[in-house]
Amino acid sequence: MTIGDTAVLTGRTLRHVTRSADTVITTAVTPIAMMLMFVFVFGGAIDTGPTRYIDYMLPGILLITIASGIAYTSLRLFTDLASGMFERFRSMPIARSGLLWAHVLTSLAANLISLVIVVGVALIIGFRSGADVLGWLAVTGILVLFTLASTWIAVIAGLTAKTVEGGSAFAYPLIFLPFLSSAFVPTASMPGPVRWFADNQPVTSIVDTIRDLFAEQPVGDDIRPALAWCAGILVVAHVLAMVVYRRKIA
Repeated sequence: MTIGDTAVLTGRTLRHVTRSADTVITTAVTPIAMMLMFVFVFGGAIDTGPTRYIDYMLPGILLITIASGIAYTSLRLFTDLASGMFERFRSMPIARSGLLWAHVLTSLAANLISLVIVVGVALIIGFRSGADVLGWLAVTGILVLFTLASTWIAVIAGLTAKTVEGGSAFAYPLIFLPFLSSAFVPTASMPGPVRWFADNQPVTSIVDTIRDLFAEQPVGDDIRPALAWCAGILVVAHVLAMVVYRRKIA
């Protein structure tokens, strides 16, 4: 019953997204603008060794794309709560968890579309990858896991927000976190304390893993912390979101 309810509710939220396709486009516009700026304005001044800058920085842009997209998930959730939609659903014989999973799965679908758009633009301006099908599937799997983990954080924000602005403001730290990582510049060029933070935060291990997969290089020790960060955040955020949700509709 839970799966069936979730499927029906996901269809509802997906219809809302398709009716406002501008949200998907808007999600892609910001990271594309950043990508163009970094590649054509700052790229020549950043030393990434033998790796072309567009190939080096694309993994970070993909994470920023996801961070931009989940802000709309929080906003849609807040809107449903404010409109009394959850109260109406609560009176119906449907699985309560299906309401949240519908928003999470819609976020996943919308973000995958945005990611395809961003990668398409990256290919146009010169991005190239020697990765085979398994490599691209591995990259997709990491991005899906990161999207799910981030979306459950967005669910918590949407459930606890008091205003529309508050529902989406949480995404700003996630958008700027890649700038304090190896996403755009090697961490070796950073001052001591900043370098320590960059080397030990989730984004660095994730972007380094994706970068190695794109380049057909051994992923080394980066993949373990990358998967551990994503899985850990996903589990903790999911548990907290369900606790907040039960208190909210109690």
